[in-house]
Amino acid sequence: MNIALIGGTGFVGTAVLAELLKRGHKVSALARNPAKFTAQNNLTVVQADVLDSDAVARAVAGKDAVISAYNPGWGVADIYTEFLKGSDAIVAGAKQAGVKRLLVVGGAGSLYVAPGVQLVDTPEFPAEWKQGALAARDALNRLRIEDTLDWTFLSPTVLLEPGGNEGPYRTGLEHPLMDGDHPARITVADMAVAIVDEIEKPQHIRRRFTVAY
Repeated sequence: MNIALIGGTGFVGTAVLAELLKRGHKVSALARNPAKFTAQNNLTVVQADVLDSDAVARAVAGKDAVISAYNPGWGVADIYTEFLKGSDAIVAGAKQAGVKRLLVVGGAGSLYVAPGVQLVDTPEFPAEWKQGALAARDALNRLRIEDTLDWTFLSPTVLLEPGGNEGPYRTGLEHPLMDGDHPARITVADMAVAIVDEIEKPQHIRRRFTVAY
């Protein structure tokens, strides 16, 4: 497949890029600074500002799917506003380009830990991550009413860790996957496997899902 990847130098995006290339897909990576990428076979780097929907549309035109691991950066002063601005531009750009398949990597904060209670709203949720998590939740809510794109939203497990491939994963929908009384874990490499699996053989069209061991 010919895949457009947004956020390909981030924690998750780097792993997704490696998995896509390992499976022989062609990747067009959108980047403000193309110099952050190392040249590789089947990788094309396209300079584009993901806050500009027209630039996104030009960069993703003709692709089979868009994978967005976009995050403006946890150190950005107004991460909430920047996150939603980028998310909206990516959705608008994909629609403008006529690319129907969009997979968005969001956060675990919007998973439900009790009836009507999402993780981001619990007292224990880390304050330094809250604005980004709230933005990711609102981005998901906007996707839920999107009826043009074949979108999928992936919430990682609560314990997303560095590391390589460790084995098969399981999937869930609206609640964190657990390991007994504790949240289940997954490495970023195996979350990337789940992302590319979903692109190759869609199981969650217009739905959110989560993964863990």
